Parts: sequence; C-alpha cells; structure tokens
Amino acid sequence: MAPFSSEDQAMVQAMLRQLFQSVKEKITGAPSLECAEEILLHLEETDENFHNYEFVKYLRQHICTTLGSMIEEEMEKCTSDENQGEECGYDTVVQHVSKRTQDSKEYKEMMHYLKNIMIAVVESMINKFEEDETQSQERQKKIQKDKSHSYCTDNCSDSDSSFNQSYRFCQGKLQLILDQLDPGQPKEVRYEALQTLCSAPPSDVLNCENWTTLCEKLTVCLSDPDPAFSDRILKFYAQTFSLSPLHMTKEIYTRLAKYLELHFLSRENHIPTLSAGVDITNPNMTRLLKKVRLLNEYQKEAPSFWIRHPEKYMEEIVESTLSLLTVKHDQSHVVSQKILDPIYFFALVDTKAVWFKKWMHAHYSRTTVLRLLEKKYKSLITTAVQQCIQYLELCKTMKADETLRHSKHFRRLLIYTQGRKLFPIKLKNKKGLVSLIDLLVLFTQLICYSPSCPKMTSAAHSENYSPASMVTEILWMLCDQKECAVKCLYNNIVIETLLQPIHNLMKGTEASPNCSETALIHIADILARIASVEEGLILLLYGENMNSSEESSTGAHIIAQFSKKLLDEDISIFSGSEMLPVVKGAFISVCRQIYSTCEGLQVLITYNLHESLAKAWKKTSLLSERIPTPVEGSNSVSSVSQESQNIMAWEDNLLDDLLHFAATPKGLLLLQRTVAINECVTFMFNRYAKKLQDSRHTKFGYQVLVTQVASTAAGAIALKKSGFINALTTELWSNLEYGRDDVRVTHPRTTPVDPIDRSCQKSFLALVSLLSYAAIYELVSNQELPNKAEYSLREVPTCVIDIIDRLIILNSEAKIRSLFNYEQSHIFGLRLLSVICCDLDTLLLLEAQYQVSEMLLNAQEENILETSESHRDFIIDGLSVERNHVLVRINLVGGSLERILPPRMLEQSDNPYPWPMFSSYPLPDCYLSDITRNSDIKQDSDLGKLLLCLKISDKQMEWIENYRRQFCKMMKAKPDTISGEALVELLEKFVLHLTESQSECYFPLVEYTATDANVKNESLSSVQQLGIKMTVRYGKFLNLLKDGAESDLALVLKHCERFLKQQQTSVKSSLLSLQGNYAGHDWFVSSLFMIMLGDKEKTFQFLYQFSRLLTSAFLWLPRLHISSYLPIDTVKSGIHPVYFCCTHYVEMLLKTELPLVFSAFHMSGFAPSQICLQWITQCFWNYLDWIEICHYIATCVFLGPDYQVYICIAIFKHLQQDILQHTQTQDLQVFLKEEALRGFRVSDYFEYMETLEQNYRTVLLRDMRNIRVQST
Repeated sequence: MAPFSSEDQAMVQAMLRQLFQSVKEKITGAPSLECAEEILLHLEETDENFHNYEFVKYLRQHICTTLGSMIEEEMEKCTSDENQGEECGYDTVVQHVSKRTQDSKEYKEMMHYLKNIMIAVVESMINKFEEDETQSQERQKKIQKDKSHSYCTDNCSDSDSSFNQSYRFCQGKLQLILDQLDPGQPKEVRYEALQTLCSAPPSDVLNCENWTTLCEKLTVCLSDPDPAFSDRILKFYAQTFSLSPLHMTKEIYTRLAKYLELHFLSRENHIPTLSAGVDITNPNMTRLLKKVRLLNEYQKEAPSFWIRHPEKYMEEIVESTLSLLTVKHDQSHVVSQKILDPIYFFALVDTKAVWFKKWMHAHYSRTTVLRLLEKKYKSLITTAVQQCIQYLELCKTMKADETLRHSKHFRRLLIYTQGRKLFPIKLKNKKGLVSLIDLLVLFTQLICYSPSCPKMTSAAHSENYSPASMVTEILWMLCDQKECAVKCLYNNIVIETLLQPIHNLMKGTEASPNCSETALIHIADILARIASVEEGLILLLYGENMNSSEESSTGAHIIAQFSKKLLDEDISIFSGSEMLPVVKGAFISVCRQIYSTCEGLQVLITYNLHESLAKAWKKTSLLSERIPTPVEGSNSVSSVSQESQNIMAWEDNLLDDLLHFAATPKGLLLLQRTVAINECVTFMFNRYAKKLQDSRHTKFGYQVLVTQVASTAAGAIALKKSGFINALTTELWSNLEYGRDDVRVTHPRTTPVDPIDRSCQKSFLALVSLLSYAAIYELVSNQELPNKAEYSLREVPTCVIDIIDRLIILNSEAKIRSLFNYEQSHIFGLRLLSVICCDLDTLLLLEAQYQVSEMLLNAQEENILETSESHRDFIIDGLSVERNHVLVRINLVGGSLERILPPRMLEQSDNPYPWPMFSSYPLPDCYLSDITRNSDIKQDSDLGKLLLCLKISDKQMEWIENYRRQFCKMMKAKPDTISGEALVELLEKFVLHLTESQSECYFPLVEYTATDANVKNESLSSVQQLGIKMTVRYGKFLNLLKDGAESDLALVLKHCERFLKQQQTSVKSSLLSLQGNYAGHDWFVSSLFMIMLGDKEKTFQFLYQFSRLLTSAFLWLPRLHISSYLPIDTVKSGIHPVYFCCTHYVEMLLKTELPLVFSAFHMSGFAPSQICLQWITQCFWNYLDWIEICHYIATCVFLGPDYQVYICIAIFKHLQQDILQHTQTQDLQVFLKEEALRGFRVSDYFEYMETLEQNYRTVLLRDMRNIRVQST
C-alpha cells in the first residue's frame, strides 16, 4: 500500500476536527476522561448522524476499496457451499467471512496504513493543542493582573470553553478561590468563591494540584455558623460523591467522617442527651443531621463501585466509618445524663441500617468489615450487646425510654460465619462471657418485655420501628438462613425462652408485665418459621435429645396445648380483645406447620386439633350468616362491614388450617371425620383459581394437597362439587383445542412436535394425579357415555365422562368432526388412557362399562389399507402406533421381564415400525416374553431347615423368631428357592402355626360353614369377572394355572365375599364405593390362587386362617371393606387403613431416609401415597415379575405387615436416580404409573429393610394395631 502524503494527513486531520466539533457538547459534558472515551466508543449507538461524518465516510470507502473484492469472493464461496448441501445460517456466514478477512494479508496492510496515518495526525493535533494551551495560559495571567478582584463572578462551565480547554481547571483560578475562602475574607467574597467552586466541573477541580489544600479548607469551613455557607459545602461534597472517581470521593468521605468524629468529641459542640432527645428545629441539629445524612447516602452507594478499585480505598472508608461509630464521650463530668453517640444520628437517617446491609452483602467488603471489627473495633459489638442488656433491664423495671440503636446491625452480622466468630464477648461489670446463645435469649426476652407498639391488624404495618418488631426481624432473618439457624436458633435454650410466655399463660399467670398480644404474635411467627424447616421441626417435636422420656414437654406439645386452649376459649386472658383471633391464627399456623407433616401429625394427633378447629369454624360460620345486610345511609355500615370482613377472614383462616390436614394420608382421614372436607376443598379451589399462594412457608402450592384428596372417594366428590374438575377440564380443552385467544391472530399456533404439547402438559399431569381409582369409580361408575349424534364446536367438556367421551373413545364420526385438532387431541386421550389403565381396577372398570379394548381394535381395523385381496397393511401413523401400545399394555399382564411393550416412537431405518399391529385377539407372540416359567426348584437344605422350624413347638416366640431368621437368611442367599410348591408349604404351615397362638391373632375367629353349592349361584361384579379372566390368562402364561381355573377362582371369590360380608357393618353413605361389595377386583386372592397353583380348597383355607392375622388387614384390602372392626367414622370416610396407616408411614420414612426423593415428589406436585396405594392394591401386578410378587407376599406374611412399608421405601431407594431425573423432565407421575420396577428384587434390599425394622418397627406396629376398635 502506497505511503500517505502530507495532503492525506491534512485531510484526515480536518475530518477529525470536524468530528470532534460535532460531538463537542457530549464530550465536554463528561465528568472524566474515562467517560469521554466511553462516549466516543459508543458514538454509533448514540449519534444518529454518525454515518454522515466525513471521517466515517473516509474509513468506509477505504475499507471497501481495500477489502471489498475479497469479501465478495468469500461470500460467493459460502453460497456455493450452501447449495451443495452444507447448510449454514446468516450468522455463520458473517462469522466465517469476518474471520477469513481478518486473517488476510490485505487486512493487515490496511490496518498498518491506517495506524501510521492516525499516529501522525494525533501527534500533530497534540502539538497544536499544547501551543494553544500555552497561549491561553498567558492570556489568563494577563486578565488576572487587570481584574484580580472582580474575577470569577460568573459561573464557570466546562462547556463555555473550546475543545482544547475542556479538561484543565486553571491553577491560578483554584488558588484564588482558596484565598477567597479564608475566614478573614468578607462573607460575600467567601460565598461567591464557594459558588464558583460549585459551578465548576468537579473533575477539573479534583485534578488540580491544590486539591488537597482545598479539601482541608473546606473541612474547616464545615464548622461555619452560617447555614447557607455550610450547605454550599455539602452541595459541593454531594456533587463530588456522585461525579468523581473513588480515590477522590474516598478522601472527601474520610475527611467528612473525621470531621464528624471530632465534632462529637468536642465539648464545645452541644450534643444533646438521651433524655432531651434531638430537636430538629434547632439549626445546629439540622446541620449536623444533614452532614450525617450525606455521609450515609455515600455509604449506601459506595458498594456498587468500590470492587473495581484497590482494596485499600474501601478499607479506608470502612475504617473511618467504624472509627466514627465507636466514638464514646468522656462522661465523667456527667452523672445522670447520657450524651447521644454518632450511631443514634445514623439510626435517625437510616432506621433499617441499609448501609450496613449493603456492606455485608458482598464477600469483598464483608471480609474487611469483619476483620476490622475483630481486630480494632470489637468495642462496637460490645457496646451493642451492653446496650441491649441495659435496655432489657430497664424494660423489666418499666423504665425503658430509649430505643435499641444497635440491634439492627446484628441481623447482618449473625448470618455469616465470621460474624458469629466475634462471639463470645466480655462485658464490663458482668461475670463470664456473653455467647451467641445468650444474645438470642436476650433478643427473645426483649420481644416480651419491650413496651407495646401500636396494635397490629391482620394486615401488618409496612413500617414498624418498635424494639420488639426490630428484634423479631432479626430472628426472622436468622430463621431464613438455614446454616445460621442450625448454629444459633435450633437449641433447647432458645426454644424454651420463646415458649416461656406460653408456659406462664397456661399456668394462669401473666406472661410478663408487658407481654401483649403483639408480642405473642411475634413469638408465633418465629416459631412458624422454625417449624417450616426440617431441623427446626425435629427440634420442636423431640427436643435436642430425641430419646428423652419427657416427650410431652417438647415445644410441639406446648404449642399444641396452648393453641387448643385458645380455640376452646379455655384461657381467660385477652378475652374480648380484638387481637385475639390474630393470636389464635398465629399459633394455629405454627401447629399447621407441624401437623402438615407425617411425623408432626404423629406427635400432635392426641390433641384432636382437627375437632377444635372444626368446632371453631362451625361457630364462626354461624356468626357470618347472622351478620345483617348493611343499609345504605346507615351509620352502622362501616362497622358492620369491618366486622363481617374480620369474621370472614377468620373463617377462611380456619378452613385453611383444616385443609392442611390433607397434606398427609392420616391427616386426610381426620379431615374427613370433621365433615368439613367439601368446604375446605372449595376454599382451596377458590384460592387456586385466583392463583394465591398456599402459605408463606409453603413452597410448592396446592398440587400435593389435590393429589392426596383425589386419592379418596370423598375427596374426589369434594373436588367435583368445588368446581375444580370443571375448571381443569375447561382449561385443558382451551389449551388442546382452542389455544390462547389473545395470541391466535398475531401468532398462529405452531404444529405440535411432541405427542402432548407443552401447553397441555400441566393439564395432563393434573389429570393423571386426579384420576386415581377411587376418584374414577365415584365420578364414572354406572354412567354411560353421551355418544351424541352431533357435537357443537363450542361444546366444552366439563367432567371426566366428557373427557372420556370426547378424547378417548372416539367411536363416531360426530366426535371426530367436533375436534379442531383430531390427531393431537386423540393422542392426548390415548396417553391419558394408557396411564390411568396402569391401575388394573380402572382398566377393568373402563373395560366393563365402555369396552375400551373393542373400541381400540375397531379403530385399528379401520386403519388398514388393503393392497390386494390377500394382503392388508396397517397405516402407520401417530394414532395407530399409540393404539397398538395401549392394546398390548391393557391385554398383557407381567413385570419388566414378562411382557414386551412396543415403543411409541418410530425408528430411523428402512422399517420404521417393525412391531406387528393387530385388530383382533390373540396378540402376536412377539409381545410375550420367553422367560422360564414355573420351573420347579429342588428342595434346598436351607429350605429343609426352614420347614423344620415349623415342627418345633416349644416356646411360641422362640420358634417364630427362629423361623423369621432362617427365612431372612434364605432370602439373602437363595431367594429363588422361595417359590412354587415350597412356598405353598411354607405359607400354609406358618399361618397355621401362627393362628394356633391366640396372642398372634388380631381378629377373632369367625365361623364359616358355606359350601360351594351355597355360593355357586351368587353373582360377581363385571369387574371381578374380567379380573378372573385376566388372572387366568396371566396364570396360564406362567404355567401356574390350567383349564377350568376360571370357575375355581370364581368360587373362591364368592366364598370370600360371603365370608367377609359376615364381618361387615351397615353404613349409609352417598359414596358409591360404600354401597355394596368391594368396588375393585380382589388382587390378593387372585395372587394367592396362583401361588396355590389353582387349588381352590387350599386357597380359601389359607385365607380363612390368614384373616385372623394383622397382616391380612394390609395385604388383603377387601378384608376391611366396611368392616365392623373399624371405627364407624373411619368406615364412613371410605379410606382404607392401607392408605391412612401404611402409605402415611411410607411418606414419613421417605422424608427421613430418602429426603431427595421426598422433595422430588413435592416439587412434582405428586404424593408418594397415591402410587404406593396403587402398587399395594394390585399386589404389584404389572410392576414386579411374578417371583418378586411372591417374595413381597411371603415377606409380609412371615416378617410382619410393617415390611409392606419397608418394601415401598426400598423401591423408592432403587428408583432414586430415575425419580430425580423424571422430576427434571416433569413427568414423574407418568413414569411411576407406567413403568415397571426394572431391576428391583426384594431380596437385594433385605439388609436395608432389616435396618428400617430396627428403627421403626415399634412405632409402625403400634399404629397398625390401633386401626381396630378397641374392646372395652
């Protein structure tokens, strides 16, 4: 490239001058050189004339001339590559061309040329600038000689000078200002000098050599008695703080802090005393507060930028601040009056100590603050603690007249590890050290003893500066920091201090002289926060010593006792107070945090809080009905309105408290006993519809509650009555068929890629959680499908029957034509059918009522393409693939190794779907597994030892323990031997021997004399009949059953129904599941029939004996259907003991043993109890292989019913990684219901289950035995 000429240099220089002149105002307005550089760098973004400047045009033309042809060639190459199949987007092309251009020789030569010419131009301009500056200084000196006394009366501005004069403030000008600021000068001269200084750019002033001298003089002038003069100095300081770099503002700050420090130490300045207070009408106090406030404003802003500067600047600011705050007056000459320290004034201008919060937020500054506090300024902490102690003593003597000026700093100090390491501390006139625990006890006592603040209302005041409120905020913050709470709060001493006022109230004495309703509300709020965290909950439930014999004295018991007394109005104190409902609500909220957990409910269940809450709710509900309707113009309108609002708020609060019993299976039983479940669910739906938060301490909303409620028959009815199901189906239909109305025009819906579109995923999961068998039976049983001749396009489903009719069973053209998105909507319905039919009772019900499989087969038949008379092909599309999967799933029974389910996705190959489709039964053989079935195993020597244990009949308990020990040994070593005829013999003999001991029999012996002839003509339900067919089909597949097994199994089931009917009670209920025999199929009897290899006599004889054992209540679900052995209110609830006892303990143990899994369930809005109930009800059919089902039944029979719980926990342990993964993909419900328990073997987890037995058996068996009505 040719060298540049002098003409080129002159031309470029002229262009640059033109550019600078155009942006002159922007540059001169910049506070610093750095800002000016930023303005130039971003000029293209901010200047609309950027591309019209001659310099910019010159650069663009130069680039085009030098690099234009090369850029075009590279673009053509990329275009040709794209046409040959190498796809690349626009951004990729730009990146590629840019890289090739920057690496080219032409580009480097061009940059070298431009660099050289710019160096020459800039050097020339700098030389010209220096010449102009020299001439300017000479002119200024000449002007100063002529007008030395009239100078600087006008306002100097950096925009008044030319570009070459913008960044230099004349030294002579600053020296003149220094002279004029001298205290000996007239007032007018000093004021004008200060006015000039404030008008000049701070950056120019601070860059002058005399800046340090000026700063010192300004600091001295701060003490000037003229308020206007000191205000001008503060204005200059404020400008400096906002516009100057840190190393200069730091100097201003430290000098101002030092000035205030000396001001407070000087005896000449009249600092007010504590008793006199601060008189803000006093001009001296006003000026002092302004200076403190200016310092405080900078304190709050400094952390936003000091990390970009050397640490020493920040350290100087911090140290000057701490030095100021530690100022102590020499009060030897004052005996009774306490002079206010600087921290009092900081508390006036920054009541929440926001500056300290910001300083402690980042590790960068927090480290410095804590280091200086520990090494040099620990007296600040000591003084703070000392003042808190003195204040408490004054409160106790009813003489408190000061505020807690230091307490607000503790909230940020204690949440950090290094801050807590400042304790313990040594105080004057006090023996021993003050520990962190002592400080928190002190804070807790302050809540009770400090003077009462104004009465709180249900809507808390946004700003409350009473000592009790500020201390409560500190404890709130500690509660919210888990690590800090564990170290500080979670110990018996602090909890006992919090509970002391409650102790006193229950004893009939006053809690403390000043313990008001507000103080109790503060205490309850702190306790609620403690109870919302696992570690805090455990402390309240069991104390620090979990093995203590005095469990009734723990925090949870005391809180429950007090709350019950409040609800039952058994405490005279505060009676008639308008704050009493708020106090009640606050303490019930603590109880709610406890009883909404399984372990918490176990502790509080004896207090019958659900009954007290229900009683209070009914009373409040009656009051709300009696509130008169306000009459317009009446004076009582406002009072009546306020009264009604308070009563309605209290009623809602009580319903919310009752509703949270539904968070656990056993709690749901208690809720249903109150007969308030419909109102509670309606309340929940109203809040859910308004998208209101469940509770301030609850993280994942109402989804888990909905799942728990939907697992029971009464809960499903309540959901229907509340409108929840209607709203859910309507929302589903809107997302599935219509889409959002507000985006359809401008943003048409994209074609869904996933089988279930993301917009419908939430509704799909909600339906999966909702449609348990108990819910489906109540909502669908005995109801026919509409099957209308015509459906309007605007006809929206409102119930489960409509969903089945419109999305699942599409057996008419009218239904198909009524769908805007037929394929997507029908796939949604088929996916839903696939999930809910994993519950075998649901499958049998839908098959019995709607012939689901026949509908699917007919649809597949219609999807056949006849290519010739002898050859027919299925059309492979999304619907036919989905139908094929569902047909195989609902027709085959078996675990992961016993059946093969076709995939739902096509393969990327020449044959995208190699799985054969069918339109009639039987299924193709490829879906049947080739596993070895019913292979007889020769009797093992260990098995002989096991059988030998049954022949020894000395001490009853000894042989039982020996037998169980030998069984465990075999399950660990040779589990496969526990099968076939050996298993039959073991079960028969063990149960026979066990029932011979009266102590082992839980249920009484019931005489049964019916014969086959007596029951032969009795009928079974259609669900039972289909279940028999499914059982025999599965048994034949396993080579366990032979022809004729259907009639034998039917006889066994008929005998069982008659036998159990003798032990049932009559109950009047609107629940369909309680009207007649057990609603589902008896899967336990079917499983036992297969174990007994189809022998009906052996099967029923075993069941007859087995029915006397406690284990039968949990393995054999129909055993306790409307049973006379259960309390009548339990029978009316329709909830089985497997749900309220077994699955309750599954959730309780899951939280302790597998906390990640428990959290995953809650995050997914799903309850472990629902899937466990499904597994147990159908004896793990379709989830475990047959051998594992046998081991499950044998383990529970031999080792006890509590092993049912341990096996469920072992399964969740086995599935932990899968559960966590599917929680992330948001399909946990679908995974658990659809997928078999692959790889799970009962024998693999025996050691783990034995550990669980050691830890939990006593509690579990005690509760399991309590399900029956106790004899009197």
